[in-house]
Amino acid sequence: MNATMNTFPVPFADGKEPNRCLSCGTTENVGRRRYCSIDCRQKLKQRLDMRIGLLQALNTRYATFYFSDLLIIMDLLPHGYKEICSFFYPRTPGKNPGEDFGRMADLLGETWWAEQRRTKKRYFATLHVLDRAARNHVPPQAVKPRILHTPNVRPASLVYLNLEKSNLDSPELRKIIRDAYRRQVKIHHPDLGGDAAIFRKIHQAYDDLIRWAENPSFIHHRGFPDKWFYEGDKERWVQPTPLHRMGR
Repeated sequence: MNATMNTFPVPFADGKEPNRCLSCGTTENVGRRRYCSIDCRQKLKQRLDMRIGLLQALNTRYATFYFSDLLIIMDLLPHGYKEICSFFYPRTPGKNPGEDFGRMADLLGETWWAEQRRTKKRYFATLHVLDRAARNHVPPQAVKPRILHTPNVRPASLVYLNLEKSNLDSPELRKIIRDAYRRQVKIHHPDLGGDAAIFRKIHQAYDDLIRWAENPSFIHHRGFPDKWFYEGDKERWVQPTPLHRMGR
């Protein structure tokens, strides 16, 4: 089957289903997590990494991989191109997205090698494969993400004060932290029958967040919340990034 000849509509992953595993798509055993298991995430990354040679052969600058219930999709922006090249492959019953990606990549690789043997030119083989892709008339930013700024705070600190990451955006952050701390104290203070160990963690969370509010620090990285991202200069795939962004 030609991996690029499927032209039925693509339901883009858009982050509206946060309870689906970002590696296999299952809703089982996910809860509020991003993956059903660490092993599931690692297996998909291994399959993506195993086909990096194909991206190198296609002179890829940036790429993304994502999937729906019907399709897997790989978008590429090759060096020197202003349009995104998209490859689609239908989901196979009983197979996970990583297995379907491997099959699609194998088909594209076989096409590349057949043309390279025929012409004796890697350049012509690359053009031959890219010419079989669908062209998306969308900005390169669709595969070239902006730098994301994730607050460098311990998730446990937010949990112990019952706060959300979105609270960190508030100009009233210090007041929000103090109010949250007071609420937890009324519940967990040992003098009121609370657990001393939990109360110590609540107090530590309060100290951590107050320090962060006074001197915010961020982790800077590229990525998408719902797609795996490939950067040619680094030759590696990066898992989907957390949804929360901050622009301080």
